[in-house]
Amino acid sequence: MELVKITQVRPNENNPRFIKDHKFKKLVTSIKEFPEMLKLRPIVVNSDMVVLGGNMRLKACKEAGLKEVWILKAEELTEAQQREFIVKDNVGFGDWDWDLLANEWDTELLEDWGLDLLIEDKIDKMEDDDEIELPQSVQLEPPKEYIIIMAEPNSVEWEDLKESLKLKMVRRGGYKKGSTFDAVSLERVLWWNDLKNRINVNSSTK
Repeated sequence: MELVKITQVRPNENNPRFIKDHKFKKLVTSIKEFPEMLKLRPIVVNSDMVVLGGNMRLKACKEAGLKEVWILKAEELTEAQQREFIVKDNVGFGDWDWDLLANEWDTELLEDWGLDLLIEDKIDKMEDDDEIELPQSVQLEPPKEYIIIMAEPNSVEWEDLKESLKLKMVRRGGYKKGSTFDAVSLERVLWWNDLKNRINVNSSTK
């Protein structure tokens, strides 16, 4: 592994992997905030300094203004092995433990770091007349039945919803109060009994 001028590294024009604009911006931000990561995960190149693994990272490093990057040369690979490496390096094996992520990590940080939160991603792409088919649960084990109520941010409907359901402020991500990653957000998930009680309480006071 060695540190070289970024101009010495050549992007691979035949790499079938790409990152969409919003994700690419997140990658650039991530590199700016945590450049040390690049030494732990160097760009893999062949003997001609063409990228085999890390094509988008190289592009993001240039966008972030880096002048040097860490590389790892894979000079012993055959042409066929290089092509195989390009694909296998970009294949995601395994699955996320969504329950663990929901309880132990800050979801906003996860999104900033580039993790797709599947439900939110699907909702963002919905058209007005679209219907979305959701699994029983993404974040709860064992699975639970649920519904999602959507309202425009800062709208009258949203304010009515918060008041009607008596939504509380809660701490997110599983971090202890006062820690570096401690974050406060609005209550988002309610058990049916709790929801029923709040509705009943509100109805009886009107």
